[in-house]
Amino acid sequence: MSADEVEGGVYHVYNRISSGEPVFADPNEAVEFIEIIREVKKRDGWTVFAWSVMPSHFHLVLRTSAVPLWRGMHTIQNRFSRGFNRRHRRTGSLWQSRYKAKFVSDQSYLDRLVLYVHLNPVEAGLVTDPSKYPFCGHREVKKKIRAPLVNVDEMLLCFGTTQKHARKSYLAAVLAGIDPDSSEIDSPWQPFDFPSDKPLEVNTSSEYVDVLGRSTGLERPALEAAQFIKLVCKTARFDSDQLASRVRDRQTAAKRRMVVTLGVERWGQKGAALAEALNKNPDVVSWWVGEGIRRRLNDRDFAAELDRLDAQLSGALIQPQRRDGGE
Repeated sequence: MSADEVEGGVYHVYNRISSGEPVFADPNEAVEFIEIIREVKKRDGWTVFAWSVMPSHFHLVLRTSAVPLWRGMHTIQNRFSRGFNRRHRRTGSLWQSRYKAKFVSDQSYLDRLVLYVHLNPVEAGLVTDPSKYPFCGHREVKKKIRAPLVNVDEMLLCFGTTQKHARKSYLAAVLAGIDPDSSEIDSPWQPFDFPSDKPLEVNTSSEYVDVLGRSTGLERPALEAAQFIKLVCKTARFDSDQLASRVRDRQTAAKRRMVVTLGVERWGQKGAALAEALNKNPDVVSWWVGEGIRRRLNDRDFAAELDRLDAQLSGALIQPQRRDGGE
């Protein structure tokens, strides 16, 4: 993970198309981009609070997981730009820059940011009602959407502690942003009825930053590739020589996928460096990582084992440091 990223941190991520070209004014391109975001959100365990895709730029407000933000954004921007260039027979950079990511340090900032992003289409003069703009998270909150990109309950916690109250407060804030002189929510803005007003709860099973600014994620010191492999094998009781051998049995293959997936996704390891340490072709290691990610998403036992090994490795490294430091 990059030194300036916080595991479980909330970020405002945005970028612009180079030269301001309105690429996303084409609904097909906007949908293509959104579907890539949706795939990465699932893969990397993001929590999305707000989003909007404007004709020439995008905004995302999200909470990261153990997988660093830069990996997801690299996938989103590179995959879309390659596809766009291929579809339009063009070359060169599509994006103005890498991407911008501002850390959201307090709740009031997050509250304002959700409204800013969801009101972006109104501010840009594209619509007068954000629910009429199809490429924005507001309509997912206002209406019953089968597969929203926004994590609706997590977002609503910015505006209240129960579903009805939070949704009404959110819609009132949106209406005030459209028309500051409005004092009431007109009938079209009324939230749909719930059987009962259920309490909203934060998902504490994933990493997040607490009220004191501390990440609940694991501490992962920087390691050289060879050192990482040695420590993982020691912790998991894997045979490092076997991982580097030409053995191709199913058990060895599963261990290889676990080691390289853990290294690349969570411990900041480069695939090429792991390949060199294992004396393997970088393309082979890249394939192992891809297979490992697919296993993590589709195999609960593999995902649980990956989490256990991650925690054990972090504990094995951090506890001695704390003892030596007198903590």
